[in-house]
Amino acid sequence: MLSNNNQEGTKSMDPKELIQHAREAMKKAYVPYSKFQVGAALLGADGHVHHGCNVENAAYGPTNCAERTALFRAIADGNQAGSFHAIAVMGDTEGPISPCGVCRQVLIELCKPDMPVYLGNLKGDFVQTTVADLLPGAFTTKDLHSMEEK
Repeated sequence: MLSNNNQEGTKSMDPKELIQHAREAMKKAYVPYSKFQVGAALLGADGHVHHGCNVENAAYGPTNCAERTALFRAIADGNQAGSFHAIAVMGDTEGPISPCGVCRQVLIELCKPDMPVYLGNLKGDFVQTTVADLLPGAFTTKDLHSMEEK
């Protein structure tokens, strides 16, 4: 069940509205091989919503997921890592969609650990989690700095 806990930063947009943005972004996906559309909507500190969709490639490796597309787009547009307020991800899955491992690692790099993550599907199922809950025990920049201290 989707809940709106009004954490700081999520007050500017209802989670259901952000999920609707992810649904719209999903329609833009370039998926000629898998036909599996995914959309993401990232809420910036200024209230701007950055859309992302998955973009496939015949070589497969260069394919980019919706979550990373939204995050990279926001960074390229001048937003600072850690300044984002929430992300919603939408896909045509049995239960609420879940980000892949690579996207989870990018989320932990560019977002605050307690940032809300809303996961949904086209049937209307939604769950709320956090970036940290998606990747427990994540490798972060703190790990890199601990190596410098040795």
